[in-house]
Amino acid sequence: MAEKTWGRAAYVAGPVCMGAYGLVRLVDEERGPGPAWTLGHLALLAGVVLFAPVFVGLGARAARGRGAAGRWSAGTGLVLGLLGVAAVTVQAGIDLLVGSRSEDRATMDALFERIQSHAGVKPAFYTVGPLLFYVGLVLLVGQLAVQRATAAWRPPAVVAGVAVTAASLDLIPVGALLFLLVLAPLRDASADGAPPAARPAPRRTA
Repeated sequence: MAEKTWGRAAYVAGPVCMGAYGLVRLVDEERGPGPAWTLGHLALLAGVVLFAPVFVGLGARAARGRGAAGRWSAGTGLVLGLLGVAAVTVQAGIDLLVGSRSEDRATMDALFERIQSHAGVKPAFYTVGPLLFYVGLVLLVGQLAVQRATAAWRPPAVVAGVAVTAASLDLIPVGALLFLLVLAPLRDASADGAPPAARPAPRRTA
């Protein structure tokens, strides 16, 4: 029961933590080592980890009773989403490590350059890898909308959240708010548009 409650809370807590990261980032003008950098990236780390049960829940709902093709599509979205979670988790960990070992922004830049110069690090954890998080989210919410298991406006709202975040990191709070609007109702199995549970036929009396 506690596990189920925690999983449902993640639909709200995940976007909220990401929004908190975006807000801390906005007020941190230095963008260098210090309490704001650490607090913000801890919020990012918490937010992305909380999306793991969200992806699992969306994937299970999208695959439920939909045949082999539906299960394959849901599984693809789930795997991509979890790969994205892993990528952003590592990225946040690197950022926290660099912040803890730096005295100023110049030192941070030097450490980032040293780490990202290793083959595969930048695409895996800073460019391509994190994109999988958003691709998986769009696929799963889109599949639920196609199945009429959620409202049709939710996939475009997810795409809008991705777009504003990609346009500027300063708009992360806006993207997080859109994700919250989309995901918060989906924490309940009876989210809008979900087909009603089958009711047993009434018994006839003689």
